[in-house]
Amino acid sequence: MKEIAVVDIETSGFQNQGGLIVEVAIVGLDVETGDITNAFDAIVKEDGFGKKHAESPLGWVFQNSSLAYEDVLSADDLTKKLPEIQSILDRYPLGATAFNKQFDFGFLKSRGLEINELPCIMLSASPVVDLPPNPGFSDAKWPTVAEVWEYFFPGTGYKDAHRGLDDARHEALLVHELYKLGKFRIE
Repeated sequence: MKEIAVVDIETSGFQNQGGLIVEVAIVGLDVETGDITNAFDAIVKEDGFGKKHAESPLGWVFQNSSLAYEDVLSADDLTKKLPEIQSILDRYPLGATAFNKQFDFGFLKSRGLEINELPCIMLSASPVVDLPPNPGFSDAKWPTVAEVWEYFFPGTGYKDAHRGLDDARHEALLVHELYKLGKFRIE
């Protein structure tokens, strides 16, 4: 069994704008079989979370998913969950990945978590999906989860839920496809 962790977080905005983590999900993926197991899923609240996190430029997640501001207000404090999250990450000695790893892991590592990092799903998928470059660039555009999904599972009508567990499970399926193609390597 070759099992890795696939992580997805939801936030109230970018870290440099004062965004905070509002949801964390981790699934285990056996890259050889494609079997997925739910390992962690929680709505969380961080110190300083308040009404400004529900408004522009923060709060995008509340307008684009089923997550409600009130759900976060009544959630457990993230700092209480960090030891459990670290313990789960430690159960995957081969490592962990995320779709936009720099974003997700940047938040998590800044909260003190240690992550044995595997390649980024988005960057691994980019040369496979091979989208036209954005204007002014020469490299392929970095794909969205929906664009990678459409490449591997055309016509299925997937829409990114922007909820931790749903996103992590779908992203794990993408990792499995990339692994089968030899485009997601585990050293």
